[in-house]
Amino acid sequence: MPPAKKRSRTYDPVKIRTAVLAQFGNVRAAVPSLTPEQLALPTRLGDWTVRELVAHVGMALRAVVRLTDLPAPARQDGTLLDWPSAIGASAPDIAGHARALAEDHPDLDAYLAATEERFTASLAAHPGGRLLDTNAGALPLSDYLVTRTVELIVHTDDLNDAVPGLAVPYDRQALAACTRLLADALAARAPGGSTEVRVPPYAVVQCVEGPRHTRGTPPNVVETDPLTWIRLAAGRTTWRDAVRDAKVSASGERADLTAYLPLLG
Repeated sequence: MPPAKKRSRTYDPVKIRTAVLAQFGNVRAAVPSLTPEQLALPTRLGDWTVRELVAHVGMALRAVVRLTDLPAPARQDGTLLDWPSAIGASAPDIAGHARALAEDHPDLDAYLAATEERFTASLAAHPGGRLLDTNAGALPLSDYLVTRTVELIVHTDDLNDAVPGLAVPYDRQALAACTRLLADALAARAPGGSTEVRVPPYAVVQCVEGPRHTRGTPPNVVETDPLTWIRLAAGRTTWRDAVRDAKVSASGERADLTAYLPLLG
């Protein structure tokens, strides 16, 4: 008999909306300070420039506007935990769209301001339970907004990595939601109870097949900080490098998560 499908945790919709706007606002505040030379810098996203990366950050909110403009699906047929593995299929289209947006919007600050305005209007016009036809199936708007914290935190980190000296802050609520969703996605991909993955202060999950831990110190423990966890889940760093650099503590014969990472795409 197959194991029961893991249920997504619940998120406070008001806090999530606030977190999405706060993290987007953090990026918006940094963009006017970027020089033409900095906007032309390469990023760790293949051949994307910083300008194209910023344009893509706007897409995180524009996706919500676009999906709320489409007819609502008749019923929900996806879950929040389906989203991380579903986004890879649209990666080529996303890259092309980001380049087109960067070319069409030379004034990035104005582009982001208009994006935020449209996004805020869209949220005001639609309840959280409104279904959206996403790449992970039909999801409620409130669930899809949780995925926006992942997009914004991951790409804020990409931006900080690409521009020396830039330090766009990470909104605490957005960072927490992003960490938790990706931790839960790991537990869904590698169901079981033999390994405990700790990402303090935001998440603890049990995963990986094997003897289930019930009390005392778990025999297999992984612990890391939120940004390292997010980089692992997004494929920005490898398990081997994170362990070598002491960014991850892993003990026990089932504590190697290489086979399950990255989680996005």
